[in-house]
Parts: sequence; C-alpha cells; structure tokens
Amino acid sequence: MSVLVTGASGGIGRAIAELFLERGHEVDGLDVREAPFERAGYRHHVADVRDAAALPDLPAPAVIVNCAGVQDTPDDIDVNLKGTINVCERYGFVSMSQPTPELRSIVNVGSSSGHNGSEFPQYAASKGGVIAYTKNLALRVAPQAIANSVDPGGVMTELNRPVMEDEALWSRIMSLTPLRRWATPREIAEWVYFVGVTNRFMTGQCLLIDGGEAGNAEFVWPDVTVGTKRTR
Repeated sequence: MSVLVTGASGGIGRAIAELFLERGHEVDGLDVREAPFERAGYRHHVADVRDAAALPDLPAPAVIVNCAGVQDTPDDIDVNLKGTINVCERYGFVSMSQPTPELRSIVNVGSSSGHNGSEFPQYAASKGGVIAYTKNLALRVAPQAIANSVDPGGVMTELNRPVMEDEALWSRIMSLTPLRRWATPREIAEWVYFVGVTNRFMTGQCLLIDGGEAGNAEFVWPDVTVGTKRTR
C-alpha cells in the first residue's frame, strides 16, 4: 500500500516509516528535516505541516500516519494539532464529507498527556485536540475507512533526553511507571502498524500505550511546577 508518514526524519516517525518499508509498503515521508535514509520504496519530502498551502502534491495514500510533533515550543498547537488537520484534510479527503477513494486508514500519534493533562499546557491541549479530531475523522471516513490514534506515554526519543539523562528524574519517572521502563520507538511503530493495517473493525478509538503510568499521572521535568508539586 501507499503510506504517508509525517515526522519521518526521526524518533517514532522514522521507526514507523522503517517498519512499513520492511513490510513491503511504499512510503512517502514528510518532515521539515532532510531524509533520514535512502531506501527502495521511500520518497522524502521536506515540508512544514503548519503550512497547508505548501504541502507537496502526492498520490492519494491508502494509509496516513501523523507523527510530526514538537514539545514545549510556541508551535505545539500549530504543529501537533493544526498540522495533523492540514495533512488529513489535504491527502485524505476530496471534500468535507468524502474521503479519497484510495483511503483505507488514518492513524494519529497522540500522547498520554491528551488523556491525563500531565504535560506542558499547550502540548497537552494539542494532544487532547488530536484525540477529539480523531473521533471526528472516524465519523467522516466511515464506512470506507477507519481512523484511530495511538497515544504513547514515555518513549525513548531525543525529545525526552532531559529526563532520560537525569538520574533523579528518571528514578522518579520509573517509580510512577508500573512496567518500570519506557517504550522504544519500534514498539510504538508496531502499534501503529497493527491499528492502521491489521485492524479493520476498530475505529474512533484512542489507544493509551503508557506502561501503566496513567494511574500515577505526574509530570516530571526539570524545574516544572504542576499543581502543588515541584519536580527537580
């Protein structure tokens, strides 16, 4: 199948692109950064999801995976939420209520913070918006296609190095995570593949993949105050 992956140059997005390629799919990767690799079946496009008018002309994909994201920047809502909307509306629909004939599935990569609010304010709001928008998509693409989100908790990516490399903060995070570890990007990619390709009946769902930390929601980051708690 033809697959579009945003945020394909690193982290979870790169792992998703690599997994789809390994399983024989054609992948168009979209990112503000250059291509992460050169591989048969992969085409890379440098573009900013914030600018709907500047998105490249691409063949209509069968699967859209939205993974482009930023954290704790002034652009969290513009990239994480509005960028997801821009990509879906551009490549997934002929009109407001008519999906492209090729569309089979949409998977949005959200975050556990969209469920529990335990993050930077704009980031949590952006991911909460992704959850609501995913449900909107599911109604609009049915019965032809499905739309779901995969919402990770902690993942071992470059964005999370400030806590991964701080022994005290990492110990605190692990104490809040029943499985006592974070996911790898490949593990999240496997969930995206299952939800977007193997699954054909679940739609409108937002899957929390967080190692059990939802029961102990507390945002741990250098010099951040959440409610009455300060974490260092």
